Amino acid sequence: MRKLKITEMGRMNVEEFRASEKMPLIVVLDDVRSMYNVGSVFRTADAFRVEAIYLCGITAQPPHPEIHKTALGAEDTVAWQHFPTSLDAVNTLKQQGYTIFSIEQCEGSTQLNELDSQLAALNSKLSTLNSKFALILGNEVKGVHQEVVDASDGCIEIPQFGTKHSLNVSTTAGIVIWEFAKHLLI
Repeated sequence: MRKLKITEMGRMNVEEFRASEKMPLIVVLDDVRSMYNVGSVFRTADAFRVEAIYLCGITAQPPHPEIHKTALGAEDTVAWQHFPTSLDAVNTLKQQGYTIFSIEQCEGSTQLNELDSQLAALNSKLSTLNSKFALILGNEVKGVHQEVVDASDGCIEIPQFGTKHSLNVSTTAGIVIWEFAKHLLI
């Protein structure tokens, strides 16, 4: 096998990306402290053509060299918006008809490996199979704020089998965005 060169991959340019159809998914970053995590989420959002990223509270905003270091230009392709609080973002998303999931360890949360049945149940309640979703990812120490969890339509938890009780926020974003991409894109 031979590795492909970048010129052989047929990637979109910035204008083509902006004009392309996006996955009906918005990622909300709830007081994420690390600019490297923010940049990494931008890069993952670009890879899966996520509709937008909402940067809330203390979450840093582009342009910034530390965001760019991990985003590698995705901060210029993925649409983003800043909100004073994540609850402001959630209220806006609810008004626009998004189904909102906090990615958090909660009583009654849906395990990520059970997402298929959760989405099937939601689709039976929703008027269209082209549902719009928002995923809320929380602060590296405190997670998603409780009032944001309370305002969400549900919580999704990634099963973990080791001694640690959490994953890095950018790792979590990649795992959960991929699961939604399997349902919304593939």
